[in-house]
Amino acid sequence: MIKIYKYGEVESSEIFARENPTANVSDVVSEIIANVISRGDAAIFEYAEKFDKAKLDALEVTAEEIDEAYASVDKQFIDILIEARDNITDFHSRQWRGSFIISEKDGVITGQKVIPIQKVGLYVPGGTAAYPSTVLMDSIPAKIAGCEQIVMVTPPGKDGRVNPVILAAAKIAGVDRIFKVGGAQAVAALAYGTESIPKVDKIVGPGNAYVAEAKKQVFGKVSIDMIAGPSEILVVADSKSNPTFVAADLLSQAEHDRMASAVLVTDSYAFAEAVSSELERQIPLLPRAEIARASIDNHGKIIVAEASLMLAIDIANEIAPEHLELCVDNPFDYLDKVKHAGSVFMGRFCPESLGDYFAGPNHTLPTSGTARFSSPLSVEDFIKTTQFTYYTKEALSKVADKIAYFANKEGLDAHARSATVRFEEK
Repeated sequence: MIKIYKYGEVESSEIFARENPTANVSDVVSEIIANVISRGDAAIFEYAEKFDKAKLDALEVTAEEIDEAYASVDKQFIDILIEARDNITDFHSRQWRGSFIISEKDGVITGQKVIPIQKVGLYVPGGTAAYPSTVLMDSIPAKIAGCEQIVMVTPPGKDGRVNPVILAAAKIAGVDRIFKVGGAQAVAALAYGTESIPKVDKIVGPGNAYVAEAKKQVFGKVSIDMIAGPSEILVVADSKSNPTFVAADLLSQAEHDRMASAVLVTDSYAFAEAVSSELERQIPLLPRAEIARASIDNHGKIIVAEASLMLAIDIANEIAPEHLELCVDNPFDYLDKVKHAGSVFMGRFCPESLGDYFAGPNHTLPTSGTARFSSPLSVEDFIKTTQFTYYTKEALSKVADKIAYFANKEGLDAHARSATVRFEEK
């Protein structure tokens, strides 16, 4: 059963505790990465047989396999995927920022070029569930940014095939190449390249503890988006909310995995008890009841802040959740007060699942409190910038002495002379 705390009556450390234990997999991952670097495809084939129980003839998914998968998915779901793609595209296309040039001063031009990252690797998890939503959310911003190639990796099933809905989503999103590989070995292959799998410049996408550790270890060789922890939801709800709705929203994240965190902050103890009862009613009805039960019992909590809803918002800011629901009247009255959250869902009819699949904003979000300093995946994650400067001889002559003076203050004489030498008489 979910724990209920009264704010102010228990230690803050207990209310704000965040249990995100990570498996000690560093040595195992290091060994996998080293093996992939030294043995390439041979290592990938061996790991597919060992971890996925799949004996593969080839690593890359063929165009025929993609077309076959697409044709096998029911038309209703294809139509939903296409509509979701369009919503995601519409939202993310507004994030694009262009290059700029400044030329107000005579003889001086400065500016900044926005350049797409050339090759991006997209990790799509397999395991207990298939995530076509991740395919859309992580590849569409890269497409909008103008990345030349999007390479997707995802673990195969025991039959050596990729889940058809994953391939259908990849076709709809415009993924360029797809490979049957998961785990730390997939991250290693993307970072260093193998005979079949191209080396990329950035790796994005969620995964298990081995994937997260591999992303940590290859960072610097390639860029990464973030180290994603367990899924999180925090619901701020007042006593007028429907406890059935709120319990369902909490379980939408609890069913992800046993480590997921579902938190309710409310101004009513009676409402807290009503939601707790609803959770007990709804959990046994879920196909993933065992996972949801472990999440709610071990990592779920209800915090009662009877003073005011503003206190509830302060508590939410302290926790800095991945997903924040404001189940209140006039939610826009509170939006400016939200300082730390990955994505905010406004009002009583805006469940977090709307954002997971369909609305348009990205669902790859900062977890484990990192919303204090990081942002959702966006088009900006797939671009880089280069600055440029141009001075005429006359423009440089006006500032050469100032540059030299500055450089000398730092004790860098060669820096100083590089500016003045151009004006020394020979």
